[in-house]
Amino acid sequence: MDTTLLLNHLVTAVLVINDELELLYTNVATEQLLGVSNNRLLELTLPHHYQTLAVDLSLLQLAIKNHQGLTINTVSLLTLDGQQHTVDVTLTPIEQEHKQALLELRQVDQQRRIHQQLNQDAQQQAAQLLVRNLAHEIKNPLGGLRGAAQLLSRELKDPELNEFTTLIIEQADRLRNLVDRLLGPQKPTQHSLYNIHEVIHKVLQLVSLTLPDNIRLAQDYDPSIPDIEMDPEQLQQALLNIVQNAVQALDKTGGQICIRTRTQHQVTIASQRHRLVLMLSVIDDGPGINPELLDTLFYPMVTGREQGSGLGLSIAHNFARLHGGRIDCDSNVGHTEFTITLPIKSALRKTT
Repeated sequence: MDTTLLLNHLVTAVLVINDELELLYTNVATEQLLGVSNNRLLELTLPHHYQTLAVDLSLLQLAIKNHQGLTINTVSLLTLDGQQHTVDVTLTPIEQEHKQALLELRQVDQQRRIHQQLNQDAQQQAAQLLVRNLAHEIKNPLGGLRGAAQLLSRELKDPELNEFTTLIIEQADRLRNLVDRLLGPQKPTQHSLYNIHEVIHKVLQLVSLTLPDNIRLAQDYDPSIPDIEMDPEQLQQALLNIVQNAVQALDKTGGQICIRTRTQHQVTIASQRHRLVLMLSVIDDGPGINPELLDTLFYPMVTGREQGSGLGLSIAHNFARLHGGRIDCDSNVGHTEFTITLPIKSALRKTT
């Protein structure tokens, strides 16, 4: 069996380096972790491919020269594209090769994220079940209230009194719409192959109609991403909700919203490993999200805005779940990133 094929199916970044820290081999997971193509990786030495790595490189060089193994746990890694990771570093000397070693960078933040996602999904499903039960309890008497107001309106001859019954009907309809949004779809709809960039284009068209002058939209696409199975209307609504949140976050300060698409190999979503996934990110340089809200951000009725309904992100999370995906959020002052991760079931990527 082809060893290279096996190594490219690993989620651990595997590199072969010498005592000069030159890269002699890298697998696909290394490209994904560092965000650098294989050809570029082999052109330059290891320190050129990241911003910071909390390891004394002289220790690596000394271990390679002395043909010794080395393990350092929970090392902070900041890649060239600004992504923060925590990795376990393992150096193993290669028996047949002088002054060469196998370097493994295993992401441990992914395990923590998987565990966090499972906990959040369980808690959110419990919250959604509570809200759905409450919504059903509200919907029945609400229909009776609206019907009674309609009957009363027919009996009243005074137009001024009819204004009150009209108000009751309008408010009942508003509450019914709110309840319908709370209930939402809970089962996958019919999916077909669709291009994610067409969905993004429609969202940006809608957002641009009311976009304030102090906010800029930017796109950073991977054009080789294949069509994926989706309900385009659901994903359009999910993305629109996230982008509108970013617009509202930048309303006072202004700034930039960037829509980025990438692929990533060997990603686990809700305990299921996927060979290839789409990473659709919405990034803004606004003030960030209150840390107290991060753990419950996708729960129904949770919002950091006075006029917010707390449904937009919950609906987006539900639509991602119905597509077998997930939504993650990383937020600090000056950088908030929502990422929708969706499985790509196509066997091969398109070639450019």
